[in-house]
Amino acid sequence: MEGDGSDSPVTIKNIERELICPACKELFTHPLILPCQHSICHKCVKELLLTLDDSFNDVGSDNSNQSSPRLRLPSPSMDKIDRINRPGWKRNSLTPRTTIFPCPGCEHDVDLGERGINGLFRNFTLETIVERYRQAARAATAIMCDLCKPPPQESTKSCMDCSASYCNECFKIYHPWGTVKAQHEYVGPTTNFRPKILMCPEHETERINMYCELCRRPVCHLCKLGGNHSNHRVTTMSSAYKTLKEKLSKDIDYLIGKESQVKSQISELNLLMKETECNGERAKEEAITHFEKLFEILEERKSSVLKAIDSSKKLRLDKFQTQMEEYRGLLENNGLVGYAQEVLKETDQSCFVQTAKQLHLRIQKATESLKSFRPAAQTSFEDYVVNTSKQTELLGELSFFSSGIDVPEINEEQSKVYNNALINWQHPEKDKADSYVLEYRKINRDDEMLSWNEVEVCGTSKIIQDLENSSTYAFRVRAYKGSICSPCSRELILHTPPAPVFSFLFDEKCGYNNEHLLLNLKRDRVESRAGYNLLLAAERIQVGYYTSLDYIIGDTGITKGKHFWAFRVEPYSYLVKVGVASSDKLQEWLRSPRDAVSPRYEQDSGHDSGSEDACFDSSQPFTLVTIGMKKFFIPKSPTSSNDPENRVLPMPTSIGIFLDYDKGKVSFYDMDHMKCLYERQVDCSHTLYPAFALMGSGGIQLEEPITAKYLEYQENM
Repeated sequence: MEGDGSDSPVTIKNIERELICPACKELFTHPLILPCQHSICHKCVKELLLTLDDSFNDVGSDNSNQSSPRLRLPSPSMDKIDRINRPGWKRNSLTPRTTIFPCPGCEHDVDLGERGINGLFRNFTLETIVERYRQAARAATAIMCDLCKPPPQESTKSCMDCSASYCNECFKIYHPWGTVKAQHEYVGPTTNFRPKILMCPEHETERINMYCELCRRPVCHLCKLGGNHSNHRVTTMSSAYKTLKEKLSKDIDYLIGKESQVKSQISELNLLMKETECNGERAKEEAITHFEKLFEILEERKSSVLKAIDSSKKLRLDKFQTQMEEYRGLLENNGLVGYAQEVLKETDQSCFVQTAKQLHLRIQKATESLKSFRPAAQTSFEDYVVNTSKQTELLGELSFFSSGIDVPEINEEQSKVYNNALINWQHPEKDKADSYVLEYRKINRDDEMLSWNEVEVCGTSKIIQDLENSSTYAFRVRAYKGSICSPCSRELILHTPPAPVFSFLFDEKCGYNNEHLLLNLKRDRVESRAGYNLLLAAERIQVGYYTSLDYIIGDTGITKGKHFWAFRVEPYSYLVKVGVASSDKLQEWLRSPRDAVSPRYEQDSGHDSGSEDACFDSSQPFTLVTIGMKKFFIPKSPTSSNDPENRVLPMPTSIGIFLDYDKGKVSFYDMDHMKCLYERQVDCSHTLYPAFALMGSGGIQLEEPITAKYLEYQENM
């Protein structure tokens, strides 16, 4: 049985979301378990079924889609529900006939079958948790005794057999010592009374004692013998309880163990919400700006058009006014006619003739205009009608446009990680993007991904610093233009070196043979020209000649800690040896180079052609591996296969060496995938130096640390 609900109120209150019915959006009341395993209030199931019944009755004669059970329909009348909820109700016309309805939790159709609601289990566990929540929410409200005379006392315990709460006095009265009731089970004060035994809803007199694995629900033995579960696989209730409890416990432990990941993803979601809010506001501002520009253009065009119409109107009115005044002059005693009448009164012939000639021409012209009347201007403004049909259509289609920003792609060949990470990307629409956001995050060994770190970049490359050693990182980039951003690029996965990068240059003094080796001014590249002098003197050679190894070392030694360095061996190299060597061994080699490079000198170094039966020293003051002819040769080992096909690998583009001085171990890595190709113990009792040796034509280039100057150099290239 359940306890007295003494769980932490804070814990109970934090799960409120799980205690809300998906139908009524309130705390569960007598929840029932649907076939889809979601829970819903008892009254909500009835409401849904009655609502669907009413819907089918109202539109039974129609083929309308409104009868779909997935539509949100009005609730049934409360009198119907009350009649169904009354004690002793029987299945009749008020009983819901519909048995199929959409689950409010998952929206999948569930079929209650012939028994309908009666075939559903009551979720007592959920009901108990809801009751705990209610008690936590009303902690200050006491549960009163059900048997006290008014005024009732505060209850101290509840009897699960009597389904009632009692104060101390009433409990003693109704559960006297020595009677059957004294054996009743009691708990702390509660209003949630659950049956002691779960009975089968299909066989009401049978208790639940098995679990159907196919239907995922408890059943009784009659259900298995001849009921709906006769052909289903069932297990005992105790076995199902143990199995499900173990699974649930493991799932809970897993989620609790992922709490930091959940919190980081919540933080990421909060950042995304803030970013969405900012981008939304920025998009609104840009939209307003675009519309304001349209308004300015429309106002400007409106002013220009109205000004042109006003000018044309004024010009035409002036012409009409002038023409009208001319015609008014043709009236008697007005204008031209009146003036002619006054001229006719002149009696002096000379003066009359002088004035009458010009006046006669004007009258003749006026007479002709009377015969063919033509207005001085047009009244129509059809040439000034603004045609906005095309613009109206365009404005009607005004909408959001595709960002037009192509997805940038990270250039895997130009992106790499060494002491820092250098990420390069390409963008076809480079001029259209205002900026880029480079995102990166660490991937843990169990594929747990932390939240993304963001860096805003104006160009198409970026150096990321302060990455953890021996870690895996994911990188991606997206382009921005205003508030519009492109989708993220495909992620690039890079692995950081297993230790901090050890910086050194080639030593031009200790053992450096300038006749055979060519060192550049930066001292980060060396080439072998050992065969040049031999070819010049080839005419004098009559017998075989053995060409020696030419050694060159780093200018800085290692006396403690973990260190990593990388380099590239030129593909044309014939024979190159790389690794580490102690100071005393180097003195021995450089003091007697001819003997030191004998093919049978050191069998256990892995760089020789010594006898097969030579013993392997578990720890020696040097370790060198052989690289040549585009191959990487794994040294011989007594603990692994020495077959040639197992010892020869393709030469990596870049090779890394990891020296753990404190543990006395050296490892060789493929830098492209940060994969260890070979490792072995090395004697670290003396100072160790990066060591290299070349025979015949060959070249070695040290990897340059990734710095800001490196980035500027790459951009200039």
